[in-house]
Amino acid sequence: MKRILFSLIAAAACVLASAQQAQPSLADYLAKLTGREDVYCFRGKPADIHGRFNNPGPVFIVFPDSRTSQEEAEKMVEESGMKQIVDDYTGSVFFFNPLADEYDNKADFESYHGFIDRMRIAFNIKVIGIGRGATFVNETIARKAGNVAGIVSIGGKAPKKALEGESPVPAYIIGKNARKTAASYIARNDVELASSEGSKSLYVNSNEPLIRVVVNQSDETDLAKVIADAWDSVLSWNYRFNNYKHTWYTGESYCEHGDSEFEPFIMFDRLGITRNVCTENLNGTGDFLWYEYIPKAAANADKGTVPLVVLLHGNNNDPRTQAETSGFLPIASREGFIVAEFEWQGNGWTPMGHDGIETTIYELFRKYPQIDRSRVYCEGLSAGAFNATALGIKKTHIFAAVGSQSGGIMVETRFGSCKETLFDEAILKSEGCDMPYFSISGSDDEAVVFPKPGETGPNRVLLSWQAYQILNNLPYTETLDFSIDKDFGMKLENRRREDTNKGISYEIGDMTKDNVPLIRYIVVDGYGHWNFQPGAELMWNYFKMFSRDPQTKKLIYHE
Repeated sequence: MKRILFSLIAAAACVLASAQQAQPSLADYLAKLTGREDVYCFRGKPADIHGRFNNPGPVFIVFPDSRTSQEEAEKMVEESGMKQIVDDYTGSVFFFNPLADEYDNKADFESYHGFIDRMRIAFNIKVIGIGRGATFVNETIARKAGNVAGIVSIGGKAPKKALEGESPVPAYIIGKNARKTAASYIARNDVELASSEGSKSLYVNSNEPLIRVVVNQSDETDLAKVIADAWDSVLSWNYRFNNYKHTWYTGESYCEHGDSEFEPFIMFDRLGITRNVCTENLNGTGDFLWYEYIPKAAANADKGTVPLVVLLHGNNNDPRTQAETSGFLPIASREGFIVAEFEWQGNGWTPMGHDGIETTIYELFRKYPQIDRSRVYCEGLSAGAFNATALGIKKTHIFAAVGSQSGGIMVETRFGSCKETLFDEAILKSEGCDMPYFSISGSDDEAVVFPKPGETGPNRVLLSWQAYQILNNLPYTETLDFSIDKDFGMKLENRRREDTNKGISYEIGDMTKDNVPLIRYIVVDGYGHWNFQPGAELMWNYFKMFSRDPQTKKLIYHE
């Protein structure tokens, strides 16, 4: 451990000198972001189509034992393995020297606090403290960690006052005093011993398994081994995300909307999923881009036994958005279904359009004969939800059910359809062509507003409900009456309120025909415009109640 501290004192953090010379604006950017000129930054390699989605990428913030130079920081980032991590997962490292020769709990925390405020958006912050830097982290940042995804304390002292009552935060504690230092984290995180081997013990919160604490009492001196173990056992398990009372990409000040949620960081090896990056000219119009996610259980499954879930990203989003942030991949790993996310919009590739999406699905049928053609489902976010909503009406013969997250139907023509065309097609298909529809939105969505009392003009979410009422030959809701139902404005069956382990509640209800829930309505209390990850489980449980006969195209309901 002494050798580790020595190497970390002599080395610790981020931007290469050559990078600053080549990009002089980076120094100005850092000074503006941090309010300082002695914070260094190392950025991972930009992601090409074969890399990872950058939004959840790890943001390491390092507090060293004492002040160090940029050249020493560069060496530490390379030798510790952090460079490889941020290259592989499209992340970055920020290295914060103490403002003076020693850390000042008030001044240095205010510097860190101001940095987070100016970032506005960051939901995978990993704070690493070394020696006296670890003591500073344990004493200050651990007390205000509602947006911190993980803490690593290397050789630090225990906080003078217990952390009880503060925000929970995953932690990796190493050093000869690790057990004493970790005691406050263990108590605060309400974790229980899950396993113990040698000098290392793992504690996990039973209500939120992403809250983990590892206590390592070894005197390991190889920094790369310490970082690798911390990454594998704690840091790579989660990120944190806040979409409550605002939409995350509008940004927020430091914990402005309370503690951030814990969300799973996608690790393909851990999930047993193989990802394939595919580009092919299927329609003779240019190359399509799509991603395939194949769980081990599905790779060699029998012919016609594996469901397929197609994901569609939001407007001009990265084509890995839904796979890595919707919550579907962990479910696919457990349930054994194949997931595919399409770059349906183009963004440098050929836009698919509805026909191109259909063509690509048939290409997946050809490549993977294990796909059950009776159990093909489609889910989208925002613009992808508008598209999924349209596909359920226009390509009814392919899908057994479709789902919309923060979406609906546009009055005007956009994303390949509009109200008039979809309503007309729904009318034509309304006799004997049922299509299950899952609609989930946040009550505080500012982009695609959920129906509310006193609203005038067409509402995009309501339009989607109306279109599927027509398509499924259900009672049509011309206008909403919130005296009937304060949340949905119409009479629904199986009406209930449920809570998640994230402390967020949602309202749910069905519109049924012959006891079949052909439309499921969900509104999430206080949620903004984005994926609600518990909604993936709700949507999958809804999807798997339905299949569509590949020959007759009739819908089959499985109670």
